[in-house]
Amino acid sequence: MSMTEREFQQAVVQLARLMGWRVHHTRPALTQRGRWLTPIQGDAGFPDLVLCRPPRLILAELKRAGASRRPRNAGGWRRCKRAQAWSATCGRLQTGRR
Repeated sequence: MSMTEREFQQAVVQLARLMGWRVHHTRPALTQRGRWLTPIQGDAGFPDLVLCRPPRLILAELKRAGASRRPRNAGGWRRCKRAQAWSATCGRLQTGRR
């Protein structure tokens, strides 16, 4: 059985903390109207995790194998990669630098 995105994210967060990384993730919340929303002040589509252990900063958008990003995530993700941050998708590290 493969991991869900949530399980994968929990494993990434646990490993990052064990390795001395600071971790930020904004969790969704259930509204009084029964909708799930992520309460953020900022741009929609920002990566799932921000991991920091100087001198590195990683912006991680976690997806299950075979899953693709939502259209709202794609534009923000391209901008983050152009900023020369390290990016991670499905656990494979890729540099935003070319």
